[in-house]
Amino acid sequence: MRIGELSRRTGASRRCLRYYEERGLIAAERGPSGQRHYSDHVVERVLLVRRLLEAGLGTHAIADVLPCLADPATQTTSLTSRLVVERDRLAREIAERRRMRDALDRFIDQAPPLDRHAEVSPTPEWPS
Repeated sequence: MRIGELSRRTGASRRCLRYYEERGLIAAERGPSGQRHYSDHVVERVLLVRRLLEAGLGTHAIADVLPCLADPATQTTSLTSRLVVERDRLAREIAERRRMRDALDRFIDQAPPLDRHAEVSPTPEWPS
């Protein structure tokens, strides 16, 4: 499939897909005219990359992890140590987000009641 189809099937922009390829996260065959052609299995790979990015891993860590998913025997103690560091970083970020959520809950609990019939903008304008 061409890059436009891969973009449609994964929700990743063409620019992101080119970046993933540049980082070695996905691979494409090149046609005689230089156009990228992706095999069907790349769809799942892109979706996995996107989930790992959303989880907070960087592209360098993802590039190290992806080969281990295909062949777990390739995982090294160095990679495991790195993943432990990543996991601990994510745990700290999650704890901080929970603290922020709890602070917002306290603030909301002290606020005047909402008018349930009024339209609420999902992104209210904050005063400057």
